[in-house]
Amino acid sequence: MNIWLHHHRSALRMALRRLISTPLATLLSLLAIGIALTLPAGGQMLLNNIRPLVGNTSATPQISVFMATDAGRDAANELGTRLKKHPLVKQQQFLPREDTLQRMRANAGLREVIDVLPDNPFPDAFIVTARNERPTTLDAIVDEFRQWPKVAHVQLDSAWARRLEALLHLGRNAIILLGGLLATGLIAITFNIIRMQVLTHRAEIEVSQLLGATNRFIRRPFLYFGALLGLGGGITAWLMIAAAAWWLRAPLGDLLLLYDFNFVLQPLSLTDSAMLLGAATGLGWLGALLSLGQHLRHPCTLG
Repeated sequence: MNIWLHHHRSALRMALRRLISTPLATLLSLLAIGIALTLPAGGQMLLNNIRPLVGNTSATPQISVFMATDAGRDAANELGTRLKKHPLVKQQQFLPREDTLQRMRANAGLREVIDVLPDNPFPDAFIVTARNERPTTLDAIVDEFRQWPKVAHVQLDSAWARRLEALLHLGRNAIILLGGLLATGLIAITFNIIRMQVLTHRAEIEVSQLLGATNRFIRRPFLYFGALLGLGGGITAWLMIAAAAWWLRAPLGDLLLLYDFNFVLQPLSLTDSAMLLGAATGLGWLGALLSLGQHLRHPCTLG
């Protein structure tokens, strides 16, 4: 066991020396790998930040029932009772016009406009959740509500939420596809770098073989080299994403504040960071393994 650990420590030290011995080439390789990993990892970070913005919205169809502005509270109570007894209504929420006025007045951009109005322009409203979400049933419910007295407007509020969910689903699939393509590119980068390393150290490899070195002993430093290269690229990508998140946090927060979203751009989570570094290390190791199997004389074995 001690001998096995000693061999791995020696191989790791050798891989580090090879990385340090060519600082410019190593730096350029890390930048290339880091940029390739930044795109899917950055996309994942953006999706993670968008989810809380839409977390309070629901793709469950909801029907907004707006009463006429001249309808009194008795008419609102009567409509609420009628909604409770309706067989297709699962849940209903009453929104008094006074509460709506206060919410709108809290918006700095609307406060001055609302203050000059002589009366409250907002009607009482109900938010209704149906028991059946089939489009034909919802359309029938909407048509029925429109015929009720003191109802000025009825709106089905599910289309935009479903479109948003579809966009998020498309974004996740696009990130998976992009990640797969760039992972292949990372393997190709590591493949060529290890190939150059093998050619550079061919004389050393041949001497080791003549002295009786095993295939595992020869391949082990190159595998560590590929893994370290991938890990360094993953760290580079993480730093790029963290820098971008810090740089965009203030202007993006100010922009969304204009739309009443209190938003702070968050960097990659601990889990996503670990997955990024682990995937980068594994892909670097895989690229080295494939390159060694292709460019070394003997069949590839693991060390």
